[in-house]
Amino acid sequence: MTKRGILFLLFAITLRVAAQSPTCFGEAQWIGAITRQQANIPEGRHYTGGILKQTRALWNAADTLSRRSIYIARNFQLKKRVAHATVQIAGLGCYKLSINRRTVGDAEFSPAWSDYDKTVFYNTYEVDTCLQRGMNTVHVLLGNGFYNEQGGRYHKLKVSFGPPTLLLALHITYHDGSKETIVSDAAWQWSLSPITFNSLYGGEDYDARISSTAWHPVVVQQAPKGILRPQLAYPVKVMEHYEVAQTLRRDSILVFDMGQNLAGFPEITVKGKRGQHIKITPAETLTDDLRCNQKQTGRPHYYTYTLSGKGTETWHPVFSYYGFRYLQVEGDIETLRHIRSCFVYNAAPRTSSFECSNPRINATHRIIDRAIRSNWQAVWTDCPHREKLGWLEQDWLNGEALLYNYDCRTMIQQTMQNMADAQHPNGAMPETAPEYTVFTGDWAKPFLESPEWGGALIALPFLYQQYYGDDSLIRQYYKPMKRYVDYLASQDSCYILRMGLGDWYDYGPWRAGFARNTPMPLVSTAHYYWWNHLMEEARADSIREAFNREFYNPQTHRYASGSQCAQAIALCMNLVPDGDRQAVLDQLVADIHQHGDRLTTGDIGNRYLFKALIDGGQRELLYRMLNHDEVPGYGYQIKQGMTTLTEQWNPKHGASMNHFMMAHIENFLIPDLLGIQRRGNDLLIAPHPVGDIHWCKGSTASAHGTVSVDWRIEGHTFYIDIMIPQGDHATLQLPYGGSEQLEGGSHHRSQQILQH
Repeated sequence: MTKRGILFLLFAITLRVAAQSPTCFGEAQWIGAITRQQANIPEGRHYTGGILKQTRALWNAADTLSRRSIYIARNFQLKKRVAHATVQIAGLGCYKLSINRRTVGDAEFSPAWSDYDKTVFYNTYEVDTCLQRGMNTVHVLLGNGFYNEQGGRYHKLKVSFGPPTLLLALHITYHDGSKETIVSDAAWQWSLSPITFNSLYGGEDYDARISSTAWHPVVVQQAPKGILRPQLAYPVKVMEHYEVAQTLRRDSILVFDMGQNLAGFPEITVKGKRGQHIKITPAETLTDDLRCNQKQTGRPHYYTYTLSGKGTETWHPVFSYYGFRYLQVEGDIETLRHIRSCFVYNAAPRTSSFECSNPRINATHRIIDRAIRSNWQAVWTDCPHREKLGWLEQDWLNGEALLYNYDCRTMIQQTMQNMADAQHPNGAMPETAPEYTVFTGDWAKPFLESPEWGGALIALPFLYQQYYGDDSLIRQYYKPMKRYVDYLASQDSCYILRMGLGDWYDYGPWRAGFARNTPMPLVSTAHYYWWNHLMEEARADSIREAFNREFYNPQTHRYASGSQCAQAIALCMNLVPDGDRQAVLDQLVADIHQHGDRLTTGDIGNRYLFKALIDGGQRELLYRMLNHDEVPGYGYQIKQGMTTLTEQWNPKHGASMNHFMMAHIENFLIPDLLGIQRRGNDLLIAPHPVGDIHWCKGSTASAHGTVSVDWRIEGHTFYIDIMIPQGDHATLQLPYGGSEQLEGGSHHRSQQILQH
């Protein structure tokens, strides 16, 4: 048994105890307006693609109450003074909680998304100040979320774990030391809410004329199958607002440019007569006649608001969001007094700063950040409109970009739970987690499993250990990680793996999609090797030998097609035979020159291409490849006015304008260009000036605080200022030779630049 296997066995006892620990919900029951049986909702997760049309009648037969937003409430008396109170709540799909008309918390779309057959996350709040002696009222507004996506407008998929449902326990401690618990049970009541339609994919309708006056006894519902677990990740919140940057059209409709592409929803202020209404359509792009265009991002998605007529009314959706830059308003547009964008993303704190003398690099850093934030919801999504699914490859391929810039601890922990829940009984890993749909049809196979996507189950714990110095996730998830590599071994042919998407969206004179430059088996086999290598499996050596037999030509020093992706992967994974590394690197460089110093890699290959050039001492070449305004490159997107990173290298080819899967350069800005590398409690300060960049400054988190670097070149002298938190220590490697050990505090160094 490997060392990690022994560690897993020691850790497993603790895990079993934790899994069996009781929750704080006591006698609370799941309650709602309608039972699962009465709802008549179709079962299963295969409702996507062509099946959606075939099963429309089946979904239409579901009781309409099963997808309506409802209020659930209870009044209760408190006869003593409250000293302390907490509430545990799981409102599915999403909830808004208030006590005595005071909103509890500021999260959106809580609790975090999960596979509700495996895990149900709940939230805990301190509510001392919300309660009062005498009569109290708890109100919970429920919406559908991914728990109950029945469609109705645009929908990527349909899936339902049941109608909206609530589990709640309010724990009260009085000043005299006595305690009381209020729980969700049959004594509560429900009422229809003013939200007449809500769908994560389709939008939301609100009729302010509806008041919750008709109350009915709740029904006790069948509990979700998943284990109750406390939500780990930071909540999703409205984190920023954007005002109108420009009014593009003002006639029978209004079209606004909000200046920033983002994930979120509009907030409106209106004033008018009872029954007047407006419709708001968000979009990333415009048609030729300046209307909002959702052709490639999922249509129709829109919001409607019907006025109550009671003075000035302010509203925004609460159970739906979209990716957009533009807003189109129609209907009774004269009622509109104000509109703004609400940028909604995970509240995980930023832990870094970065800036350099090259405006193009700074702009690249910004559009990547905006794309990451847009897609950092309950899971790391691929896009905030068309899919909203947790495609897994970007989580680790862009891992350094995430870890060096944000606090990712709890997000990775929660992502690991979602991945473990998504693993199939035979050990296979889907490409999305949670796996809300299972793709079917002749086209579906590459989208069901691919080792570059499923391998996030292995990559993330090792990335977590490397950066935070904490191997707990490796120990906690060793068993599913081992099951995954063993599953892959059952799928290989003489140690060659032929499955998946390969270097998805690689670049060429075509609209990107399936890889064309690099054979898919080369990419899948390389990752098959890497996961076994990390897991210290004996078969790794056999896979390496088979990889070189199958794909390597020792005479030409080319792997398969000799593409940039193929050469770079072999270099980065140490698959190249001893003594041949320089020759393989030379072939990589030659291919880059052949393509006019431009890349040809995609979603998978970018990471390896950039790393292979850096490791091979080719930073100047990499800089030339990216420091321009042509396609392919980040500069072209900036030149085209993009405010978030796009899905295609060429945004004119369409698809999403808000993806972070191509953000791989961000993996290197802080650790390589700025020069702060973190390895648990150890720091390496090693800046690498490149090209015409003559200054760079920034910071990132360390074990004991924030470490910052500010370097500049003046004439023939390199200067660097370093701030290291007390308790940390670092190794300094100056770019033109020399190294030393540094302790906490401020440090200033300079050296003459070597002339060549």
